Amino acid sequence: MSPRAQQPRQGPAGEGGAFQRQLLFWLAAFVVFVLVLWLLSEILLPFVAGAAIAYLLTPVTDRIERLGVNRLAASFLIITLVVMGFVLLILLVAPILGGQLSSFIEKMPDYVSKLQSLLSDPSRPWVQKLLGAGLNTDKTITDLVTQGAGWLTTFLKSLWSGGRALVSLFSLIVVTPVVAFYLIYDWHRMIRTVDGWIPLRQRETVRRLAREIDAAIAGFVRGQTAVCLILGSYYAVALTLSGLNFGLLIGLGSGLITFIPYVGSMTGLILALGVAVAQFWPEYSSILTVLGIFLVGQFLEGNLLAPKLVGESVGLHPVWLIFALLAFGYLFGFVGLLVAVPLAATIGVLVRFALHRYLESSLYTGGKSG
Repeated sequence: MSPRAQQPRQGPAGEGGAFQRQLLFWLAAFVVFVLVLWLLSEILLPFVAGAAIAYLLTPVTDRIERLGVNRLAASFLIITLVVMGFVLLILLVAPILGGQLSSFIEKMPDYVSKLQSLLSDPSRPWVQKLLGAGLNTDKTITDLVTQGAGWLTTFLKSLWSGGRALVSLFSLIVVTPVVAFYLIYDWHRMIRTVDGWIPLRQRETVRRLAREIDAAIAGFVRGQTAVCLILGSYYAVALTLSGLNFGLLIGLGSGLITFIPYVGSMTGLILALGVAVAQFWPEYSSILTVLGIFLVGQFLEGNLLAPKLVGESVGLHPVWLIFALLAFGYLFGFVGLLVAVPLAATIGVLVRFALHRYLESSLYTGGKSG
């Protein structure tokens, strides 16, 4: 018998073994990536932020380059405009937001006391029946506010400690634009280099998965970023014009946390209504105006902005996205929040691919795989 004949043929079992080896390899790579992310989380923020900026702005740079501008000049122009816009935004908005935040924290006890008195007013028994008698006690609301303030303080501290660079915030301001500039300039060259490392037999499959991952990330991140900016501007202007105290702060915050589906919009609505009731009561018209602003915002988001800018086929289920944001934010701080969406999209695409392969395999069909 010839040596060629003695070689075993690659049957279903061999294909299953190859699939298992590939699965183990990618699982091991994922574990190593998470471990590195955990070990280096305190210094990764400038690099992760730079990569996020580069990912968002590379298509814009490509368009400028197609107009005949050198890519180096186009990259430098884009980063310069972003840095100048960011600095201008800080100089114009940060003092106002800082003042409103300080005043909001200072007036929080007064707002809580007024809401507490309204809830415990014996002339409104329907409130007690609706919300429950347990809210009538002074201790309950005080404890809730104390726990909420403690949670917010702990969360902000975790974001700061988790997102802190090696020396100080100065390193973030300096390093991030530099990283973003070089990544934008070398983006396509890096993609070609990584593509050259892929085994030839799996190259088309990996390219297809990479396109699906990119579509999911781009569809959500770029689209949802635009939605957050539009809604934040709308809420800030509308709440300020309505006369709501801290309308700019609450509006911008409500727009930004819209990045978290449902949770963000509900948080902004509850906070704005709480301030409106404490400020305007018993003027129902002003309170209903604040409620109407958020209802209009939700209508615009659900029926116009999200379908047009984000789309419905990005493959990120809201529950999975909320879990990823909370889990990675808890584990890695602000760095975790930045990488949560890309990792969630990547895991979702890979899980769907693995499930598709499983449904086509002999392990599921019980026969020979085609």
